[in-house]
Amino acid sequence: MASATFDPLAQRYPSQRYPIYANRAMVNCSEPQASAAGLQVMLKGGNAFDAAVAAAAALTVVEPTSNGIGSDAFCIAWSARDQRLVGLNSSGPAPRGISIDRVIADGNITANGRMPYLGWTPVTVPGAPAAWAALNERYGNLSLADDLAPAIDYARNGYAANPNLAYWWRRGADSYRRANGGSDDNDGRFAEWFRTFTYGDDHHAPQAGDIVTLPNHADSLTEIGATNARSFYEGDLARTIDRASRADGGYLRYDDLAAYAPRWVDPMRLDYRDGWQVCEIPPNGQGIVALMALNILRNFDVAHDDRVLTYHRQIEAIKLAFADAFDTVSDPDDTGFDYARYLAPEYGEAKARLIGETAEVRTTRTPSSSGTVYLCCADGEGNMVSYIQSNYMGFGSGIVVPGTGIALQNRGADFSLDPTRANALKPGKRTYHTIIPGFLMRGGRPIGPFGVMGAYMQPQGHVQVAMNAIDFGMDPQQALDAPRWRWDHGNAMRVETRFDAAVARELARRGHEVTVGLETADFGRGQMIMRLDGCGCDDCARARGGVSLVGGTESRTDSNIACW
Repeated sequence: MASATFDPLAQRYPSQRYPIYANRAMVNCSEPQASAAGLQVMLKGGNAFDAAVAAAAALTVVEPTSNGIGSDAFCIAWSARDQRLVGLNSSGPAPRGISIDRVIADGNITANGRMPYLGWTPVTVPGAPAAWAALNERYGNLSLADDLAPAIDYARNGYAANPNLAYWWRRGADSYRRANGGSDDNDGRFAEWFRTFTYGDDHHAPQAGDIVTLPNHADSLTEIGATNARSFYEGDLARTIDRASRADGGYLRYDDLAAYAPRWVDPMRLDYRDGWQVCEIPPNGQGIVALMALNILRNFDVAHDDRVLTYHRQIEAIKLAFADAFDTVSDPDDTGFDYARYLAPEYGEAKARLIGETAEVRTTRTPSSSGTVYLCCADGEGNMVSYIQSNYMGFGSGIVVPGTGIALQNRGADFSLDPTRANALKPGKRTYHTIIPGFLMRGGRPIGPFGVMGAYMQPQGHVQVAMNAIDFGMDPQQALDAPRWRWDHGNAMRVETRFDAAVARELARRGHEVTVGLETADFGRGQMIMRLDGCGCDDCARARGGVSLVGGTESRTDSNIACW
């Protein structure tokens, strides 16, 4: 137990952060140990891709409250070698043995007839280990084992828990106790979770400053590194996952894992304004929602509008974008929908004309919440990586594969059991996915990665942060620190405690149902890096003495930047 008597979450005074500058390396993560892991591999000869893999693997250890080895992942990156922007979709499909009829027949549904969010039913094929291997193999300087070494060290030899991590860890433990009828005994549904992620006879979560070890996690990461992740998909770890699923009535099988491969994709780009492009991974991810909203907002001269009008239009644009996305975004292999139509000027213009002076209900759907980690990295060679991975809802499904430390995500909870829906559950289908990495370009040159994690807050955060940087000229730290709003459902929305009260009252007068949100994490947690080299050409870089990087990190959590 930590001996200090102060409460590290009792923030009595407002603090300020300045943007951080570097030129050889920068790693921005939601936990400082993960940032350090990324920098550590770069100091050993790795590049930004190695750093991203190292940081991502470390986050499964030092922030298991939001992600794990059983997560999904997405990435957008600028490759200095190829001089192009690339995307990686490493989200996994539903098991081939699952179907709407089978889930209903097995009784694996909630009381209101929806997909459950706990247990094996919502578990889809995890994509994170495959993402690490793919990024490392295609672009890394080091081996995958080298990249995973810092994470293995944290898991085996321990690290000190940070305040927000400890808070969400306790929340996770409490939620599984409630779901387990108030019990955390070794015979319960989440027994392996409690054996893995709680400590002592009372099964407590770590407090800030407590030393955390995850030995089974270390063993699994070691095996993943030694086999270039193949053990997870067609080796001993895959067979262990298969046995656990069969034993507990799950649908995931060895063949589902063995058939999996991540997909390299071309990011979608919106020509926003003044030569700026905002880039996102195409569906099944919801990055298209941010681009749709920005496509609408580029029809307004927001830089010269009063703040109330700008916020009002942002909120209405997000609502309009979600209304269409909820009806169409899913696995493009299944829907056949042409998502490019959402980026056409005509779409943005037509939707902009629907935004009047007052708030309107655009959809009756209610988004859910989740937990996710976002990180970004850059190096002196010009590589820049925007990376995100998630167990979806906190620790995920509550399923931990016995003896491995592998916590499995519950991404399938977003599937619909209504066969008429675009996101209806089908065997081998990828669901609507909330996690989205972002990237900014200008004049065809890379500016840098950015992202805001947090379920359906993510596209809302992307719109706000991107506009802060592009329209309002904020540096990365200010772009992240600016008070945020969040649309919840209907006309209901929340604002942070730091949000201007006068502006909030004016929004309420326009029909927005405004409340103040006390939980800062509900408004997303982000990172951002921008490169400073003039127009991005070699001549400008030489004139400046090389490429400089400027980064911001999230003040709403345990974030930090490691740089060189």
